Amino acid sequence: MFQTFDDLSDPSCGAPHAALLRAELSRRGLDGFLIPRADAHQSEYVPPHDCRLQWLTGFTGSAGVAAVLGDDASIFVDGRYTIQVREQVDLNTFPARHLIEEPVTNWLAERLQSGQKLGVDAMLHTVREVRRLREICKQAGAELVTLDDNPIDSVWQNRPEPPVGQVSLYPVELAGKAALDKIAQIQSALADKKADACVLTQPDSIAWLFNIRGSDVTHTPLPLSFATVPANGKPSLYIDGRKLSNSVRDALSDLTELFEPGDFKSGLSALGASGASVMIDPGLAGIGIAEAITGEGGTLVEAQDPVLLPKAVKNETELNGARTAHVRDAAAFVNFLCWFDEEAPKGRLDEISVTEKLEEFRNATGVLKDISFDTISGAGPNGAICHYRVSRASNLKIPLGKPFLIDSGAQYLDGTTDITRTLAVGETSAAMKKHFTLVLKGHIAISSARFPKGTTGAQLDTLARIALWNAGLDYDHGTGHGVGAYLSVHEGPQRIAKTGTVPLQPGMILSNEPGYYPAGDYGIRLENLEVVTEAADIPGGERPMLGFETLTLVPMDLRLVDLALLTQVERDWLNSYHTKVREKIAPLLEEKEREWLVRATKSV
Repeated sequence: MFQTFDDLSDPSCGAPHAALLRAELSRRGLDGFLIPRADAHQSEYVPPHDCRLQWLTGFTGSAGVAAVLGDDASIFVDGRYTIQVREQVDLNTFPARHLIEEPVTNWLAERLQSGQKLGVDAMLHTVREVRRLREICKQAGAELVTLDDNPIDSVWQNRPEPPVGQVSLYPVELAGKAALDKIAQIQSALADKKADACVLTQPDSIAWLFNIRGSDVTHTPLPLSFATVPANGKPSLYIDGRKLSNSVRDALSDLTELFEPGDFKSGLSALGASGASVMIDPGLAGIGIAEAITGEGGTLVEAQDPVLLPKAVKNETELNGARTAHVRDAAAFVNFLCWFDEEAPKGRLDEISVTEKLEEFRNATGVLKDISFDTISGAGPNGAICHYRVSRASNLKIPLGKPFLIDSGAQYLDGTTDITRTLAVGETSAAMKKHFTLVLKGHIAISSARFPKGTTGAQLDTLARIALWNAGLDYDHGTGHGVGAYLSVHEGPQRIAKTGTVPLQPGMILSNEPGYYPAGDYGIRLENLEVVTEAADIPGGERPMLGFETLTLVPMDLRLVDLALLTQVERDWLNSYHTKVREKIAPLLEEKEREWLVRATKSV
């Protein structure tokens, strides 16, 4: 499961592949082309078959885009990957630029010339993206050309085959709701929007809707597929039949009409030809989907994927599964922490060995399906890179005297976990303890918050930062993301962030992960998963309130806490949390680890 990005590199990337692409573009009469790190589903994890950006440039990060013109090119990555891009990419061929500070649209606006044609793969760029690109091209007097096929595919030798991971039925005993009932729920939403049908492009939406799971991509149990759901009648599922056993095919045939992926465009065209009003999510659906519908006379209803919100609001069965998964995962993590405390002071551990050891403890549960994302194992300065991914080249020994940050998660059939802990290794400075405690105060503020219905994540985000702000500090990532039920560890639409505009609802699972990252020195982040719940009435209160139930049950490192900076209320929260951890997890441990946990959760 664990893999560094070094294992994925291709020494022939860069100039040789850029030359092949330019020759193909010339043959097609195109002056430029955009290569996003994306597949037709806008997936977080892109299967090898769709790793065109990696084929072209060598870059394996999770966010990026390359732009190729006749005599110029660049790769654009965000701040998480400024180190990685230098290690992986031929910067003479693809100079690296910051995806946010110098976006590709600005780069194109400065370089496109009148009469030029810029190509994009119609399935890899969303409706919303293409609107921006068309405006840029229009201003330059250029033309944006949406392509039904990808020029890279014509020159990519030995391109991997599309994944055909087997699909499994997800039992209602874990899903908590039958697929037919979910379909009826979505059809009701379509009626409210006066849409005749909707198009689903997100594999996790499709997996949730039909109560299936897949194995097409790493870390997330997704069946790559498309679907259309009519307001009345059976949905259509477009999925490679090789993924379906006879029993799975039979079960799905009761729910939906089954088609091969190659039939998807013709199915969209048929919807358009019928004059249907079709709902698409413009931030997720490729422009090719919209064009296939409107090109045959259909109309579009632009709205958020109707599955996102029902999927985000977990039912009680899903929540109970999450609670069970987190208890199991916490026991594995505590076993790891006990081992780490014994081994780290010896000075022999490094980022990779620690990552592998944590996975070993999770594997020992006997029910681990996968890790839920690439583990962030950050020693010293690497911990200050908030989304760092270890490589053989960057792998550091874990030093004494600095905090060590490890952010990891697991996929179990009954739930998805995600936890970050920052750990003391040897004696740490007063400044490190101060920074840790300021982050802890923000974490406690979110966990203990009470807020009225209708509150958004953006409104809560300030609570996590205020202690840091009062010290003149901050962090540059969101405070929390949504988490799925044996699905994606990064799930929308809920989030706690400056951009979190969706009201939080009971049943949503979110991370709570403030941090602080002094550049080049160390990183601190503390992350638990929380469930939005109906909160107990507040004496004298006038409105019903919501709050959080904490799922994650792993101790905070008390050696890094400056107790003088905690209020009594915060200290009470910490003691109460540690009491709950001890009561829930200690019975699952062997004697040595149980004794370690008792020490780690002592009252302060």
